[in-house]
Amino acid sequence: MRKERLPGSKSDKHVTEQKRLVTGKELTELEEVSTRINTLIDILGQRGVLNVKEFERIVAMRLHEVSKATAFEGLNEEL
Repeated sequence: MRKERLPGSKSDKHVTEQKRLVTGKELTELEEVSTRINTLIDILGQRGVLNVKEFERIVAMRLHEVSKATAFEGLNEEL
């Protein structure tokens, strides 16, 4: 692992950059971010920090809201 200073950082914070080893098909950025978030949710749920059922319920509601808003925006553009 290599540590780098944040650009423009005035403090001594470091960012750890992990070297990625590709053993199969190269993942898209969306696939990688999705996998990282799912892993984080699993860890937080296992440790009791996050109520996974409540999280999933809230995410479903937000996705529904965004979907509806996007649909309404599309209708407004057509008018």
